[in-house]
Amino acid sequence: MGRAAFDKLSGGELLVIAGPCAVEGEQMLMETAERVVDICLELGLPLVFKGSYKKANRSRIDSFTGIGDEAALKLLAKTSKKFGVLVTTDVHSPEEVVMAAEYVDILQIPAFLCRQTDLIVAAAKTGKIVNIKKGQFLSAESMIYAVKKVHDSGNEEAWVTERGTTFGYSDLVVDMRGIPVMKKFAPTVVDLTHSLQQPNQSSGVTGGQPEHIAIIGKSAVAAGADAVFIETHPDPSVAKSDGANMLHLDNLKELLTTLKGVHNAVK
Repeated sequence: MGRAAFDKLSGGELLVIAGPCAVEGEQMLMETAERVVDICLELGLPLVFKGSYKKANRSRIDSFTGIGDEAALKLLAKTSKKFGVLVTTDVHSPEEVVMAAEYVDILQIPAFLCRQTDLIVAAAKTGKIVNIKKGQFLSAESMIYAVKKVHDSGNEEAWVTERGTTFGYSDLVVDMRGIPVMKKFAPTVVDLTHSLQQPNQSSGVTGGQPEHIAIIGKSAVAAGADAVFIETHPDPSVAKSDGANMLHLDNLKELLTTLKGVHNAVK
């Protein structure tokens, strides 16, 4: 059920999915990619580079949504070629799947869309790896049905990502018990940065608690997470999306060094 292919990709190490929330432009993307790649190479950690080519889930109509779909996707493909890494992005409709699959290696299904059958089936039929984020409203056990949609569409390469469960109106909590549950049916990623969002703020701009990223990360890896998902930026204070919960790029090496140590201890 996708485990053999995942293990080949990870080589038994902690897989890192990291990059900025959104593709803001070529200079920022390449700067971030170069530093993330160098850190992972130094630590011997496998990497998938991420970036959203389009931000469809926004609180306000005036929020940044992207630099243009094709322009952003071409930059992701350029990043992949330049640095020799797999790249991933999120997709929001079957039509987007067809377009994005031409440029990226892994298709991510956003948490709010994890029950959209047409979207998941379309992603599965591309033959790409499909990484489904667990809805903030779903149990870990229920994600087996999302994974089954991928498998029943003829694609065994389905991953799942924990990104926190709604706790009240403006907070999330990560139930670490869900990690071993989901690992029974799919390689399991934990999104360390989105798990610390504080959504639905009165300002219409999502808040966050990045000071707890290391705590969530160590706990998740200790609980058996196969991979970690980290949004990082050279200067989150000026990021055009999700700056409140992103990890500063200067702190990435220290965090991954710690998480590698936890993973080795668990392994």
